[in-house]
Amino acid sequence: MQLPWISHVQKLLLDPPTVGRLMDLCEENYGLLMSMAPHLQRMQGHYLSSRPGHMDLYLEIMQQAPYTTELHLTYYFSHTHGQAPDPDAILRVYHDANQIEVVNLREQTLPVVANYQPPGLFNKWKANVFLSKWLSYCRSQGHEFLLHKNS
Repeated sequence: MQLPWISHVQKLLLDPPTVGRLMDLCEENYGLLMSMAPHLQRMQGHYLSSRPGHMDLYLEIMQQAPYTTELHLTYYFSHTHGQAPDPDAILRVYHDANQIEVVNLREQTLPVVANYQPPGLFNKWKANVFLSKWLSYCRSQGHEFLLHKNS
């Protein structure tokens, strides 16, 4: 059985990126994130979303400003040398424009966007397609970040 977000991502990859399509995708990613963290503008500190049978998802608010939030979103996988974040994303959320900017993205499990290099359109496109797929997957698992904080 194919998950609904897979056909969406395949559609995204068929046509070459444009600035307009990138902005649409950033807005779509904003909606996905806000569905999991509806009170993002009021959040501070560290948050954890745990779902039975799934990896814990970690969110850290790095900076809050009147119209933007900068955050860190990751899973932590256990390795022989401790825990490693993967995928590991730094995102800037523009609440007034309903957009997300990928500031940094590292992921090694599925090296689709290994060694993210901003700011070229194609690199931004690949990072945001990956982010769209990841956020859709997290949402389909039921991940959410509530306003009360986890340490």
